[in-house]
Order: sequence, then C-alpha cells, then structure tokens
Amino acid sequence: ILVSYAAKGLLPYHGLGSGITRALRSWPHIDFVDDHENCLFTAVIRRVPMPLQKMSVKMSEEMSEKILTILQSDPQRTASQLATALGVTRRTIERAIAALRKKGRLLRIGPTKGGRWEVLS
Repeated sequence: ILVSYAAKGLLPYHGLGSGITRALRSWPHIDFVDDHENCLFTAVIRRVPMPLQKMSVKMSEEMSEKILTILQSDPQRTASQLATALGVTRRTIERAIAALRKKGRLLRIGPTKGGRWEVLS
C-alpha cells in the first residue's frame, strides 16, 4: 500500500528496491545486518571523523568587513538576514558579531527586536 502511494507521486520515488544501492552510493559507511532468526534487518550508518575546519584569520576579517558594510547601509538587519545574504549559518554571524562588539567596532542600540546596529570606527 505504501509503495503504491509513493509510486503515484506522493514521495520522490526512484524505483522499488533501489534505496540500498542509492544509499551506499551516497554514503559508503553503512553496514547492513540481516538477522533471519529474529526477523530483523538493521542498517547501521557510521559517522566518519571529519577534520575541523577553522575559519582563517583572513576569512574572519573579510566576513567582519562584509558584515560592517551591510550594517552601515541597513542597521536593522537581523543575524538571520545577514546569514542569508552572506551564505553562512546564523551561528557564524553571531560569533562574528560578538567578536566585532568585543573589539568595539559594533554597538547594539535598543532591544533585540526593533533595535539597530551602529558601526563604530
């Protein structure tokens, strides 16, 4: 019944029985365990340690300058709007703003909602 719903366009359907092959192509670190005795089929998706990518000082400075430029022209921009404009996460923007505030380059005036940013020299 579920397959018939998927086949009729409810879900992105790629063909019956193709899921395991596609999953392995996308992420080869999957183990499949077929336990006939207990009537279980288990998929174990393993995490692979990824090297931490730290933002370089140059990249951080470029990001800070972009943020300051945007906030000079539109001081009411939110962190989410900045993140969208710069193609980074909101958390990245929040860290950059905290650093700019600590350096004395950026000041928040007013409340979180309805306030504005003031760029300092």
